[in-house]
Amino acid sequence: MNKGIAGLLGSVMFMIPPACLHAQQAPVETKKANSAYTPAFKGQTRIAGVTTKTAYEGKVLTSSLERPWGIAALPDGRFLVTEKAGNIRIVTAKGAISEPVAGVLKVDDDGQGGLLGICIDPAFAKNRMVYWAFSEPVGEDNVTSVAKGKLSADGKRLEGVTVIYQAKPAYNSDLHFGGRVLFGKDGNLYLSTGERSDMKTRPQAQDLNSGLGKIIRITTDGKPAANNPFAGNNAARPELYSYGHRNVQGIAFHPVTGDLWDAEFGPRGGDEINRVVAGKNYGWPTITYGIEYSGQKVGEGIQQKDGMEQPVYYWDPVVSPSGITFYNGKGIAEWKNNLFIACLSGMHICRLVIENNKVVGEERLLAGEKQRFRDIIQGNDGALYSVTDMGRLYRIAKNNKEARSVT
Repeated sequence: MNKGIAGLLGSVMFMIPPACLHAQQAPVETKKANSAYTPAFKGQTRIAGVTTKTAYEGKVLTSSLERPWGIAALPDGRFLVTEKAGNIRIVTAKGAISEPVAGVLKVDDDGQGGLLGICIDPAFAKNRMVYWAFSEPVGEDNVTSVAKGKLSADGKRLEGVTVIYQAKPAYNSDLHFGGRVLFGKDGNLYLSTGERSDMKTRPQAQDLNSGLGKIIRITTDGKPAANNPFAGNNAARPELYSYGHRNVQGIAFHPVTGDLWDAEFGPRGGDEINRVVAGKNYGWPTITYGIEYSGQKVGEGIQQKDGMEQPVYYWDPVVSPSGITFYNGKGIAEWKNNLFIACLSGMHICRLVIENNKVVGEERLLAGEKQRFRDIIQGNDGALYSVTDMGRLYRIAKNNKEARSVT
């Protein structure tokens, strides 16, 4: 297949008739929960549904990517996209796809591993630095790692590529690598890691001397960031920012408060949205709103414990939340500061309306596309862009033309 030619092009346009715009709607989730667990507070799950009033369009720019995992916007309107098997490609705003960028390090792409999240330096226009997460083979084991390199002027290769961080210990598993990486306004890199799934490694999410099941904060050289919450604690890794996570594939900063938020996979039920505070414990595997895949309870089967944070929101059954982003574009005013979540098994983009750190409304976008949405970002033009496991890149924005009505 010619990667320089955009694949299937199309669009899905939505405009909601007035009859559908009542203030209070039923929750969007209608399936039976896996457990009978009681939420800790009203609105923690199955909040009332909302409907976007503005006509919007979901347009397929290309369907020719190969298992894309992460996407980052370049200053010139193009995008860097990681493909799970180990390629980074440049995609234009019209969907044309480059040949693989040379210089990417070997990845272990078995199971959930591979080339994962990607971000660019805030000063990319001057230094052209790119950072990405990947599952790195280490002997018979593997580890979630972060690498960096300088994108050549012609965009064909990465130069001076080096691994700057490994979330040790390495382990022989093909599950739960986490793998999102992004810059904070403090100039540091934030990395999400998983606890590698197995019962043997699961307790390490609670272990401050392990890089598994954590949010990590490091410098661009891979060193622990200054003022990290466990600095000076000889029993803890100094790069840790938060702990008690299962498998975080989505992290984003709120455009107004600057708070870090995450999206985290649960087992059967218990997918979570968290507001991540430095040094806090997010509970896994001690507390959870999910159950084991076998149907048994996780650990003691408890959902609350002193010293452990409650999720802002959770789902049961799961939607499998992957990449996330906050919207602060000008095109659709009602989306301002809403959180958008790429959902895999849920096969939709979830929109959460958040007020005072509480979810007050939920909507499912592009559910009719039947795609496993893997990552979502806001582009430099203010539109949302999302990649799917099936190889598509969508542009989601206000539709200024006449749209078909849906209910």
